[in-house]
Amino acid sequence: MMRLYKVYHRFSPFTSSCCLVHPFSLGNARFPTSSIRSPGHLRTHSRSLFKPAMNTSRFNRLVPVSSAVAEDSSTAGNGSANASVTFTEDDDEDVAIGVKYRIPPPEIRDIVDAPPLPAISFSPLRDKILFLKRRSLPPLAELARPEEKLAGIRIDGKCNTRSRMSFYTGIGIHQLMSDGSLGAEKEVSGLPDGAKINFVSWSSDGKHLAFSVRFEEEDSSSGKLRVWVADVDSGTARPLFQSQEIYLNAVFDNYVWVDNSTLLVCTIPLSRGDLPKKPLVPSGPKIQSNEQKSVIQVRTYQDLLKDEYDEDLFDYYATSQLVLASLDGKVKEVGSPAVYTSMDPSPDEKYILISSIHRPYSFIVPCGRFPKKVEMWTADGKFVRELCDLPLAENIPIAFSSVRKGMRSINWRADKPSTLYWAETQDGGDAKVEVSPRDIIYTQPAEPQEGEQPEILHKLDLRYGGISWCDDSLALVYESWYKTRRTRTWVISPGSKDVSPRILFDRSSEDVYSDPGSPMLRRTPAGTYVIAKLRKENDEGTYVLLNGSGATPEGNIPFLDLFDINTGSKERIWESDKEKYYENVVALMSDQKEGDIHLNDLKILTSKESKTENTQYYIQSWPDRKSCQITNFPHPYPQLATLQKEMIRYQRKDGVQLTATLYLPPGYDPSKDGPLPCLVWSYPGEFKSKDAAGQVRGSPNEFAGIGPTSALLWLARRFAILSGPTIPIIGEGNEEANDRYVEQLVSSAEAAVEEVIRRGVAHPNKIAVGGHSYGAFMTANLLAHAPHLFSCGIARSGAYNRTLTPFGFQNEDRTLWEATSTYVEMSPFMSANKIKKPILLIHGEEDNNPGTLTMQSDRFFNALKGHGALCRLVILPFESHGYAARESIMHVLWETDRWLQKHCVSNTSEVNPDINASKDGEGKEVTDSENKAVAASGGGGAELADDSENGQCHSKPRLHF
Repeated sequence: MMRLYKVYHRFSPFTSSCCLVHPFSLGNARFPTSSIRSPGHLRTHSRSLFKPAMNTSRFNRLVPVSSAVAEDSSTAGNGSANASVTFTEDDDEDVAIGVKYRIPPPEIRDIVDAPPLPAISFSPLRDKILFLKRRSLPPLAELARPEEKLAGIRIDGKCNTRSRMSFYTGIGIHQLMSDGSLGAEKEVSGLPDGAKINFVSWSSDGKHLAFSVRFEEEDSSSGKLRVWVADVDSGTARPLFQSQEIYLNAVFDNYVWVDNSTLLVCTIPLSRGDLPKKPLVPSGPKIQSNEQKSVIQVRTYQDLLKDEYDEDLFDYYATSQLVLASLDGKVKEVGSPAVYTSMDPSPDEKYILISSIHRPYSFIVPCGRFPKKVEMWTADGKFVRELCDLPLAENIPIAFSSVRKGMRSINWRADKPSTLYWAETQDGGDAKVEVSPRDIIYTQPAEPQEGEQPEILHKLDLRYGGISWCDDSLALVYESWYKTRRTRTWVISPGSKDVSPRILFDRSSEDVYSDPGSPMLRRTPAGTYVIAKLRKENDEGTYVLLNGSGATPEGNIPFLDLFDINTGSKERIWESDKEKYYENVVALMSDQKEGDIHLNDLKILTSKESKTENTQYYIQSWPDRKSCQITNFPHPYPQLATLQKEMIRYQRKDGVQLTATLYLPPGYDPSKDGPLPCLVWSYPGEFKSKDAAGQVRGSPNEFAGIGPTSALLWLARRFAILSGPTIPIIGEGNEEANDRYVEQLVSSAEAAVEEVIRRGVAHPNKIAVGGHSYGAFMTANLLAHAPHLFSCGIARSGAYNRTLTPFGFQNEDRTLWEATSTYVEMSPFMSANKIKKPILLIHGEEDNNPGTLTMQSDRFFNALKGHGALCRLVILPFESHGYAARESIMHVLWETDRWLQKHCVSNTSEVNPDINASKDGEGKEVTDSENKAVAASGGGGAELADDSENGQCHSKPRLHF
């Protein structure tokens, strides 16, 4: 069971799919997977492979999505380059193929090299705060460490953990004083020099911290992780194990607090032998067979197992021995070595849910679909019973809202000592099967009486999305359906069978204006989180707090509503300032005591920022609403402190309302300075209605976060930046959005370009377009079908030939054979002969994102070059889908700046933004001769936005509860 309160970060600067979650952890929190939470240890892999964490605190969740929280501090801050890598500052404009890493101009480099802000973690009792010191951008040498690509994951064999894992460099402890101020910092001491810290975790009573430590040594044990503990009052740290031979195995789950003095740890088995040796001669050919004529459709998963040797290697690194270790030094091995993937103690600390995967493995799907066993053990490691042993799941349909057969989302009820609940599909997991009910939720005691069957808690006609528990009288159950974007919230009384379930909210997940908000959760003495109930003086009503984003046509105005769960009446008790600041409710801070919270005792943690003031945190207390600032982080880039930001609205020719954020350099005056070169940076999104596509998302008062590869860096080079202009691809009714992809894409781009020219801030001949991943795909399409709009393009880590992803991509779940013309017409590869404007392609050599294989850029470049296009391809050694190493990032910025200066700023050719001035054939559908699908193998996959563009990892402190 993955947990919110463990904190570490990975190099990868992006989250899963298209969701970005601001992570926070509340002490030793025990969240069910279906409750509001981020993944355990705040992992930053693209997605959890074992539990589809359904963030059910958000009523507007489209579908249950895999837990993923980008907690990447490696892409933020200053850094020193690896001494073995050569940097060159000469800007040779005639460079054809770079042989050295370059660095961008100082205006950009200085922002990227700004010191990173710390991550913050509050204690379970809210009386202390950790400042987790973050390091700079890593050198390329760290990415160059050998890694094993096995079963869809990448493993650093030296550390026996996921590869490319970053770390904290120190831990500072602050007392949170009664007046809201912070006490002096107490640095955790006793750590070895150069310690690299991961997996920081509070004990439930807040008296101890646990974390892993690794440091470089010269002997063979270099790099492996050891578990350490620290006394919070003294700040003194020490190893948990006295033996120097016990190392942490962090390939999957790593450790969990069983109680306040005991941890269950995944260790490298002491009996593990030597690394398997790859045979020089294989025992036979590699054979895959489908003689049973099964229908198995899979997307283009990468890093899969290839042969028996890979299977053995995966077992070698992933197999753990579970060890119970107490703070007084007692150590006890429990269970047999296995590939354990999660450990979840019950709220009463009597039982532990143990999940593991086992053979037979697969060569076509990642380890998240391997056979999975879930068992219940006692807290001292004795087997109680097996809950399920799910078979290999190679045949989960590619249609959205399809799931695995059998028991799934097995969790402990947060409001009970040791009661289980889970969901089981009634449609075989196939979203295309019509059946009622579609999902059934079951519940059962940890140790049922003989013959006692699981009890049906609730039946759903949409796909189960999780439960927020409160008590026997109240729980909220979530369900949703991707195809229709419908989402529903049910109110149930788990302890009262005579009380009928009722629908609380029934809405479209795309309709952000109707989002009522999310129930705020409170911590229980057991360390779990349940819906917080509030009471008012002389009032018998049942109230909960709904924390909402407050989307409006003027932008987001977050709010906190006191909501009567029985009558539906609301009272707004807090709302963000909307004139200058953007404020958010982050967490409940008045939940130290058990029971309902009186409104006059309410205390919340909020964040506050403006266009030019970076995020700070405050504690607000009722009844007088007193606000105390608890952080004072410096501005991360004072040279851009007076940048100009405006949320603009304009209309597409078909009447769809569009929005974008326009950034202008400090001190810029269009009446005096005239139009600027402009960079348009965006990422398309799919919608089911024009009304939803036209809704405003975001706030004009949010701080302009700038990540290390953000387009906003070019404000320092006197560019106008049009960030995130709405590029809606709309499919209303039975129409599929992608069937008119090119038409809608071009129309949206035309509207955006016309608007910045109309405002006089962008020079018509000096507008560039760019994007990452699906945004790169967008960029290539725009240069092919709307060359009249842009002077050049920058496309990073994109996919350009949809026939190479034949079993779906992004939000397309039809196959190539079901929608051949759509696949072909959407593919800029098929229109390579039309691209005449300069295009810069950048791709990580080790891209592991489904759908955006590095060969996509290779083949697209060759197609462009074969038609004489002005193009350049930059392949970054050792980089994945997002870019991490300082050398790589600096070079990407140099390449981008060079391209913009050469083909945008210095552009003298005429670019006619008149939508009627495009050449014959440009913007039209692909001709018949181009309409033939290219034969290719492999499947599709969702492309991930590079969230470093949002600046989350650079300019905003990460917050953990």
